[in-house]
Amino acid sequence: MRPLYHPSPDEITVQGILHALADPVRVRMLMELLSTEATLNCTDFRNIHNAPLPKSTLSNHVTILREAGLITSERRGVELHNRVRLHQAIPPLEHLIGAILAAYKLEFEAKLVTQETDKTI
Repeated sequence: MRPLYHPSPDEITVQGILHALADPVRVRMLMELLSTEATLNCTDFRNIHNAPLPKSTLSNHVTILREAGLITSERRGVELHNRVRLHQAIPPLEHLIGAILAAYKLEFEAKLVTQETDKTI
């Protein structure tokens, strides 16, 4: 098997982080990882979207997050176990990531409120 690529801290770029966090599914995956101390694999993210996502799609999202330097992956048998790697990011990028995640959270909560309002009307 090919070794997994994990960029060194000096290889982590703003462009890579912005690309990784441009997709709401990847943001939700990162937020799930931030909410637990356990490692998660692709199967754990299967229902993270409105409809179940194929494992190949989830695997691609994991690769993008890992290559951006946001997570680390460890191979255990045929599965990859993933955890957050934000503590290794360059300090200014940690603030950028936090601001992006906070904005996504506000946007998500606003959509939930709108959906609840629409259901009651």
